[in-house]
Amino acid sequence: MNLTIPVTQVETEHRDRVGGKAFSLAVMTRIGLSVPPALCVTTDAYNHYSTVTGLRERILLELNRKSFQEMRWEEMWDASLRIRNMFLNTPMPADLTLSLKQAMEGQFQNQSVVVRSSAPGEDSSKASFAGLHESYVNVRGVESILEHIQLVWASLWSDGALLYRQELGLDVSRSTMAVVVQEIVVGEKSGVIFGKSPNDDSQAMLEAVYGLNAGLVDGVIEPDRWLLSRETGEILSHTPALREKWVVPGPEGTRVEILPFEKTKIPPLAKDEISRVFMFALTTEKEFETPQDMEWTVKGSQFYILQSRPITTATATTPEDKRPWYLTLRRSFENLKALREKIEGELIPAMIEEAQHLSKQDSRGLSDSQLADEIDRRVKIHERWVGVYWAEFIPFAHGMRLFGQLYNDTVRPTDPYEFMDLLGTTKLASLERNRKLEEMASIMRSNPSLAESLRKGFLDSDIQFVRALDAFTETFGDLSCSLKGGAECVRGKETMVKLLLEMVDHPPAKEKVLPKEGETLTGKFLSHFEKDQREFANELLDLGRASYRMRDDDNIYLGRIERQMQAAIDEGHRRLRIQGRSTSDALDTADVIEALKNPTHVPKPQPATERTETVPRLKARQILGQPAGPGIARGKARVILNPSDLFDFKSGEILVVDAIDPNMTFVVPISDGIVERRGGMLIHGAIIAREYGLPCVTGVPNATSSIHTGDEVTVDGYLGIVIIG
Repeated sequence: MNLTIPVTQVETEHRDRVGGKAFSLAVMTRIGLSVPPALCVTTDAYNHYSTVTGLRERILLELNRKSFQEMRWEEMWDASLRIRNMFLNTPMPADLTLSLKQAMEGQFQNQSVVVRSSAPGEDSSKASFAGLHESYVNVRGVESILEHIQLVWASLWSDGALLYRQELGLDVSRSTMAVVVQEIVVGEKSGVIFGKSPNDDSQAMLEAVYGLNAGLVDGVIEPDRWLLSRETGEILSHTPALREKWVVPGPEGTRVEILPFEKTKIPPLAKDEISRVFMFALTTEKEFETPQDMEWTVKGSQFYILQSRPITTATATTPEDKRPWYLTLRRSFENLKALREKIEGELIPAMIEEAQHLSKQDSRGLSDSQLADEIDRRVKIHERWVGVYWAEFIPFAHGMRLFGQLYNDTVRPTDPYEFMDLLGTTKLASLERNRKLEEMASIMRSNPSLAESLRKGFLDSDIQFVRALDAFTETFGDLSCSLKGGAECVRGKETMVKLLLEMVDHPPAKEKVLPKEGETLTGKFLSHFEKDQREFANELLDLGRASYRMRDDDNIYLGRIERQMQAAIDEGHRRLRIQGRSTSDALDTADVIEALKNPTHVPKPQPATERTETVPRLKARQILGQPAGPGIARGKARVILNPSDLFDFKSGEILVVDAIDPNMTFVVPISDGIVERRGGMLIHGAIIAREYGLPCVTGVPNATSSIHTGDEVTVDGYLGIVIIG
């Protein structure tokens, strides 16, 4: 078993064992290009590690909780997190450690290196995993190199890499990983050249920055950009960057520093250097017989080629294919900080103001034609904010993931979700709403005669209660609107009272309180950082908490805007019923607008739509999902197929739903457990379940068809199992 091969000794027959990146470096070395010395850790090492430790079977178990082709990206992130934690907490076998140590000591001794992925099939003309597997810059010392090799192995199972494998239909059971350990070259300037521009086949595109290439590749540093003629190498255009910072080696890893002033006025590359890089691109294109995406750096007057891969042509995607969009969610710390400032300083205040402004406009006083215009205006306002939600708020959720990965990498807890206890020590808008509900329920508990009057249908029997109910409705609505709207959005105070009476019969919900434990975990986390790194660690923790909070709050704010849109639509429905032109609330909104503008138009009810699921022929007794909230609970299931079903929920039942959105979480305090078809540790149901300490299992296939209202179910939030019967 040959565990390592120097890049200078890699031959064609080694390609499947060293991967595309290492093989490319070997070819470029052979044709005379300057490539930093490198050693390839072959796939034999990964296979030995995963087999001897039993990780291979454990990984496949994680990926087979649900059909891989049916896993959503949230579920892939969860699986990836758990698998990464396995690598972090599974030491290398002694024989493998000894062999790799001897190889690293003989090749690198005390030199700093870059540890890069080189998966077989990666960087081929048919598939590019660029950016989906990890690379680590400025790693020093044999122990640290071995540690980062394990992290590169773990990145074989990153959520992005899993999503890509799912899209390509690759067999995950055969996935393996080689690693390139390469001597670092601390270049004064670095960059990337695309032998063929992604935007114009007649051009090449060159980008360059001062400092290490990590600044450009990670999107931290804006590059100077040149477009060149592929035929002659002539410079067609130059787009200068705002040169302010560069990335340099730190004591460990890299850091961003202010660029020396004298460099800010001068492009990183002179004309003759641009010509040299272009010639490198032509040389590799001729050798590999396809245009290349090549990374390079310059130290003194010497150019070094760091890696080269074929340029793959992006395939056309359908609107349903969310993979390209999802891959844009992986944001850097600096990008997320800027996004947070925009969300908290601009977008949230604007959403609150928009909702308040709409709430003051009474649509009941408008003529039919004016109401039609108002509905159309509110629909467009809502659509605009939905666009903002997907473009700004959803990417900000990556802050939780970024913190979670750093926490697990440094603390290495046995529970991969321990970091959630640090994020959870923050205020959520939906929890504040539930506290107000509990206050009203408390009024009813302390006054049995009030509760009895309310059961008989008398709403005005207690002034304090009525005022509390009115204040709640003014702020949060009557809770009958789900995030995606509904046929009956305004159901009245009777439905609220029905919910509150169920809360009276349920012990007051206790939110998770973690002052001491939270402080302990914070100290545990920060103790892994030197003093000069603690500021960053604290910043990332604060960012993670803001991201966690916003994952819930943004939907509350969006729901308030939607509620005002729906109120106008409901007024349109009401008028059409009075006029005898409709007996249904299931009308297309555009049809409602047309009917209000045209007195002779009769709207047509929309056909009922049903979500299809593959229903098993035999009723399952045990269903496997994703563990999302620790604990075990047993009770009768309440399956929620429509938002209106929430108001039939009984105290102590198990909530079974396709997916919980924050506008539905008001029933969580009276439930004993949660089961969701959608998966993910960071979806709303899982977040709220952990806040209340409820067992929760997500990603349960066919949850709302395999389980029926009234079924006795047991929810095991530790193992991710739901037992029926």
